[in-house]
Amino acid sequence: MIDQELQKRIFSSIILIPVSFFFIIQGSLTFIFFLTLIFLGTSMEWFKMTKNRDLLRIFGLFFLFFSFFCAIYLRQYIGLNFFIFLIIVCMFTDIGGYIFGKIFKGPKLTKVSPKKTYSGVIGGFLISLLFGLIFIKYLGQKSKILLDTDLIFLILLILFISLVSQIGDLIISYFKRKAKLKNSGKILPGHGGLLDRIDGIIFVMPTTYLCVLPILIYKLNIIKL
Repeated sequence: MIDQELQKRIFSSIILIPVSFFFIIQGSLTFIFFLTLIFLGTSMEWFKMTKNRDLLRIFGLFFLFFSFFCAIYLRQYIGLNFFIFLIIVCMFTDIGGYIFGKIFKGPKLTKVSPKKTYSGVIGGFLISLLFGLIFIKYLGQKSKILLDTDLIFLILLILFISLVSQIGDLIISYFKRKAKLKNSGKILPGHGGLLDRIDGIIFVMPTTYLCVLPILIYKLNIIKL
């Protein structure tokens, strides 16, 4: 039988995922408005997590701003399909980690996040790789990056994005633990706060912009920074 917390998680996901993809697909000012709301929400959660630590607050705020700037750039100028591909990999990294962690359990990964297990890490890589490749095969045809890049590079790209997403999850977990908080907020039933839901994504966006995109630009000659 599904526990109450998982029921809340599933129910809120049924609402959150279509709403989020609606704004992503719309793009332009609609997407920017959506990200602005999320930026304000995550900034408030970050401020709560970093009480009396002004320098850390400012650095975190700058990082969030830069992350959302990168998200806007990638969506508007690199393309919808590639942006959704990044979201899919992050999303199924979380799902894979959650499912494998629940089923296989096993040794804990770190004290920073007691619920994280090695089986969850492996599950995050495997499920994100599976669904990332499925997305590329059936829905990635309109992205020059996904269409013209060889399979080995795409596999490495998915695994790298998944790794960054999992590291981002651990970093936010570290700051929650330091602040003695279970969740960054309560706005999303079953998930916690906004930072709990997009902790991996906010690290993937700037990493893709700074590290992955220059390689792709050089490799495929797609666009100038």
